[in-house]
Amino acid sequence: MPQRANANRIRLATAADIDAVEAIYDEIHDAEESGAATIGWVRDVYPVRATAEAALGRGDLYVEEDASGNVAATAIINGTQVHEYADASWRHEAADDEVLVLHTLVVSPSHPRQGLGRAFIGFYEDLARQLGRPELRIDTNERNARARAMYAGMGYEEVSIVPCDFNGIPSIQLVCLEKWLGR
Repeated sequence: MPQRANANRIRLATAADIDAVEAIYDEIHDAEESGAATIGWVRDVYPVRATAEAALGRGDLYVEEDASGNVAATAIINGTQVHEYADASWRHEAADDEVLVLHTLVVSPSHPRQGLGRAFIGFYEDLARQLGRPELRIDTNERNARARAMYAGMGYEEVSIVPCDFNGIPSIQLVCLEKWLGR
């Protein structure tokens, strides 16, 4: 029986985690190319090893370990709002220092339906409370129905779909989501 997310832990990544993060990116690209997943990412464009390395260098790459201590999920959490967010119709006005953004959340396809994504969102929300950042913002590709459903089920509201080229991928319909934790 698979271990549930409460048996896992989330922490800042170290340089020793980069190979595992890259392997998860590759698993997602494999799943997308085989038709087993629809994320909207493109191999050798985004995300790639350099995505993880840059986040590690900034100190905002996080990993989630399974019960065996293997990296099973990863995300980038910071206050960086990508420029496409300027075109979104956010419901809550918030200063930059009140916003926390979740980027590139990905769970290894070898760990399905274990609550890893939901655990990461819970961690992200707890971190925002600790940092005093009441406005949570996330984006995903319009094609990523699974992520959109998960975010909606956790109280995130889709506020806009912004057409753009995103992270080197052309012609994306970027779904912008938010959740207000309050002051």
